[in-house]
Amino acid sequence: MRHPPPAAGTVRASSVRVPRQLAGSPWLFAAPGLLVAGLFVLYPFVSTVVNAFTDRRTLVPGEFVGLANFRELLHDDMFWTGLRNSALYVVGVVPALVVLPLLLALLVQKNIPGITFFRSAFYTPVVASIVVVGLIWVWLLDERGLVNAMLETVGVGRVGFLSDQWLLLVSAMTVTVWKGLGYYMIIYLAALANVPRELHEAAAVDGAGAVRRFVTVTVPAVRSTMVLVGALSSVAAFKVFSEVYLMAGPSGGPAGEDTTLVMLVQRTGTGLTGRVGYASALSLVVFVVTVALMLLVLRADRREES
Repeated sequence: MRHPPPAAGTVRASSVRVPRQLAGSPWLFAAPGLLVAGLFVLYPFVSTVVNAFTDRRTLVPGEFVGLANFRELLHDDMFWTGLRNSALYVVGVVPALVVLPLLLALLVQKNIPGITFFRSAFYTPVVASIVVVGLIWVWLLDERGLVNAMLETVGVGRVGFLSDQWLLLVSAMTVTVWKGLGYYMIIYLAALANVPRELHEAAAVDGAGAVRRFVTVTVPAVRSTMVLVGALSSVAAFKVFSEVYLMAGPSGGPAGEDTTLVMLVQRTGTGLTGRVGYASALSLVVFVVTVALMLLVLRADRREES
């Protein structure tokens, strides 16, 4: 059987030649990203690890000193103060950032008139500059600020939110939680959208109330998301800098008692006489602890699954 000739303007598939792909062409597309990552991520990390074992200063190359920097930080009172404050920050911030955004997401999940405005309002602090947010809260919590003026009006008296060691740390934690609520709320909204409504309907038919449905249906359905939020917030909380720096000042509060580890790194390694080697050793400790926090969270999640 003879096939009809191809129509005008058409080309047979067998006559189309596909150019041979070069062996290194995928790397050409990945090269810009790899170059940026190498210059701004890999090289600084390797440089920090190398400097941690030297006595390098800002204007002095330094020499290899082995573990001298790590032995020194074990006897440094400010290191233990920073480690304590960073650990307290994790304990105070992470539970709030795991639970409160989930409750907030449940409130704004329903499609009711005007709910878009509240979603935008809750997310606004996320996109706001941390410097602006910190200055606003400093103005609110100052001894002559709005909060103390209101407390004095009702007869409570002025409270040293920014002058007391522990109140200052709690105030910084409040700012961190307030600013992070909207970000983690969006993550929970994406997770709640994948929870089948049939589960809630079945629980409601069985007589389960709102609290029981939350515990037996919602929490198990978004447990993996809660683990993700816990890991992200714990790493961010341990590396906190801006909130405490803006509210406590460069000195780290009264007698430096509110200094965190990252603040100590900044204070030690900057300036014309900065001890870059010692600051690098502190940075390496921060890196190890943050990785350990993530591994602990993931390990706890696997234990619950098993």
